[in-house]
Amino acid sequence: MIGTMELFDLSHTAARPLLEKTKYPWEALAGIGDFILELGKTLSPEEYDRPAEDVWVAKDATVFATAYIKGPCIIGHGTEVRQCAFIRGNALVGEHCVVGNSTELKNVILFDNVQVPHYNYVGDSILGYKAHMGAGSVTSNVKSDKTLVVIHDGKETVATGRKKVGAMLGDRVEVGCGSVLNPGTVIGRDSNIYPLSSVRGTVPENSIFKAQNNIVPKSLL
Repeated sequence: MIGTMELFDLSHTAARPLLEKTKYPWEALAGIGDFILELGKTLSPEEYDRPAEDVWVAKDATVFATAYIKGPCIIGHGTEVRQCAFIRGNALVGEHCVVGNSTELKNVILFDNVQVPHYNYVGDSILGYKAHMGAGSVTSNVKSDKTLVVIHDGKETVATGRKKVGAMLGDRVEVGCGSVLNPGTVIGRDSNIYPLSSVRGTVPENSIFKAQNNIVPKSLL
């Protein structure tokens, strides 16, 4: 349920060569920056502009003048980066994505067609194909006691060995407005998170998260 291939269709990201080497997706977090630098060298100058050092932006992407982008970063075809977006580096943003006003990204992979359109923080996280985060929803990537993040999947626990791990959102996940995804949250494909939720651990695929102890399979609805 929490493995890379269980969460994502890798045909919808330029990060496929990085992710397909992993058993769990958070294993790719340490390599995002270096991967972007190598991938950037292969991008055609006829298709990508270089507005800053180690930054590649597709010519058909829309980037508002007030957005800030620090490398390493790639912005894919047809993506829109809106006013006052803050991209802090190590960000691989796919095609036809929306990075919204005042949204902050850091050390992330956004698959194609991901939307983080309004006041979102996404750090040390991977968002699958067509994942959407509602207004004001955020990933929390550091535990309050600063210990290493452990992923909890039922009775199973998997040590990440990392202090910073945000959320892994499977393909087509919908996160409701104002929700907090706590460190090490994993949400399976096609699941929905109620607005104003505080999510910990894992949410199975094809589920609706109403509260931490109230997760309903869509098949029962």
